[in-house]
Amino acid sequence: MKPVAYLSYPAVSVTEVEGVVGQEDRPRTGPGSHRHGLPRTRSALRRLRRRRRLVLEGLAAFLCLAALAVYLGVERHDTPREEQAGVPVAPPGRVGLPNEADDTVVNPGLRPRQRPPSPSPPSPTPALPPTVAVTRADVPATVDLTAAGPTDWVHWGLTGADRTVRKRGGSGEIRDEGGRGRRESFSNNPEAYAWRDGNPVGSASGTMSGVYTCHRGSGFNLAVAGDGQQRTVRLYAGLWMARGRLDVRVSGGPVTTLRMEDPHTALTTEFTIRFRAPRGAKLLLNWTVEESLGDCGNVSLQAVALR
Repeated sequence: MKPVAYLSYPAVSVTEVEGVVGQEDRPRTGPGSHRHGLPRTRSALRRLRRRRRLVLEGLAAFLCLAALAVYLGVERHDTPREEQAGVPVAPPGRVGLPNEADDTVVNPGLRPRQRPPSPSPPSPTPALPPTVAVTRADVPATVDLTAAGPTDWVHWGLTGADRTVRKRGGSGEIRDEGGRGRRESFSNNPEAYAWRDGNPVGSASGTMSGVYTCHRGSGFNLAVAGDGQQRTVRLYAGLWMARGRLDVRVSGGPVTTLRMEDPHTALTTEFTIRFRAPRGAKLLLNWTVEESLGDCGNVSLQAVALR
């Protein structure tokens, strides 16, 4: 084993160590020993550095708190989240118009792709059933067709057996649909007819003309258009030595029949027909010789007026 060499150091006393520390704590003097305004001892410098670090940390904490306060203030003034959730956000494009991307329409108060409810169609008004009521009365001595037919009127016989005089500007809803037998005109009717608004004859003060047709089964077929409202038709007709039959019905409905006869001479009457028929339907009138009671027993036709 090799011998161990021991090193010896000079002994230093505690008093000498305290002297060295004391010298380091004493302020340095002489030129260049310290800067202006800085601490002159190391312990003071350490305290100054500690204070600076605390100041910087406090300043950083203050800046963080200020930034947090600003952020919270901005959040408080924004639109509340609950209100945003209740209002739908329109997809890109104009509000209320189809979006080119997803073909939706955005309406206020509706979710995207939700369609507004379609309005239910109005229920149709039920049509009233057709009605027909027929009465008869004596013909006045003079019939004023202008007053009796404010909607329309027609007169037969003044200008020939196959021609009529109509109300000027009338509705044209009275139609002559022909009938069996040859028609003849006459001018010795017991009553007179007058008007002030005729065409082609503008006015008449009291014509006694009309048309007639002889023999059984001969007669006149007339029609008046319905409009869904109550209407009144006046038929001025007659017979000579015959039994006449009037059949009245709304197209497609039941028939109402009235009869009148005179085996010896002429007889005239005013039939009043009150009816209601839907638009497009017709009131049909058939005035015929049911039985001839003499030579050329016939039925005659003078006028029809519509109110």
